[in-house]
Amino acid sequence: MNTNHQGGLALIRATWLSWMQHRSFFFILAFGWMIQPLIFMFVWATAAGDSTIGGLTRGEIVAYYLTLILVNQITYSQTNWTVGDLIRGGDMNRLLLLPLSPLYNTLASELAGKVVYLTFVLPITVGLALLLKPEFHLTAVSLLAFLPALLFAWLLRFLWGYWLALLAFWAARADALLAVQDALVFLLAGQAAPTLLLPPALRLAAVILPFRYMVGFPAEVLTGQLNSAQLTVGFAAQLGWLAVTILLYQVMWRRGVRQYTAVGG
Repeated sequence: MNTNHQGGLALIRATWLSWMQHRSFFFILAFGWMIQPLIFMFVWATAAGDSTIGGLTRGEIVAYYLTLILVNQITYSQTNWTVGDLIRGGDMNRLLLLPLSPLYNTLASELAGKVVYLTFVLPITVGLALLLKPEFHLTAVSLLAFLPALLFAWLLRFLWGYWLALLAFWAARADALLAVQDALVFLLAGQAAPTLLLPPALRLAAVILPFRYMVGFPAEVLTGQLNSAQLTVGFAAQLGWLAVTILLYQVMWRRGVRQYTAVGG
């Protein structure tokens, strides 16, 4: 294992220990992120009743939203909101002097946060599953496809938010774009409604734009809403948008650091 990886793991461990000292605060944040999916789960489950809506039964809607809650907690990158503060406050100077890339600092907080949040969210979700009786139609394909779909979703959501946050090198209110991203994720990524239940225009936008592949796609994979052709197209879209996002991150970082140092950062 090279020095960067060893240093990165040590940074993650130190950050996790720090976060655990304030876990009550982060548990409250995690609970707040659960509220919207739970509300829409009950809305759509009630609309389905004893029949179906958009081809989904009540139990299938419950299964989808409980999965979505976990996927959202794992993929949501709250640390992207701090990147702009580091740039504007001058703390990026200190990080640029360290042997590790500043990206490691953000990733350390990101991964440590996931562990803290999931210690709260996972048992709550399991309890809701026991109470609400979701209908999962698990297959070998859905189980095997879920983990890479989840990994690509997290990478896409994290790096997409990170390159947007890097706009703080040029604009003081760059964080507003992160709020726009969250709004689009809510609308197009399967939170307000599963993709199957969206109006045609919004469904087309969800399929084309990257936001569905950050949250809704992994949930659709695990709950068996996609056939093999749709799985293939979904993974191709995830990887395509991930490639675009990595390129955007690299361009924004290189130009941003040059801009930052040129003005005395």
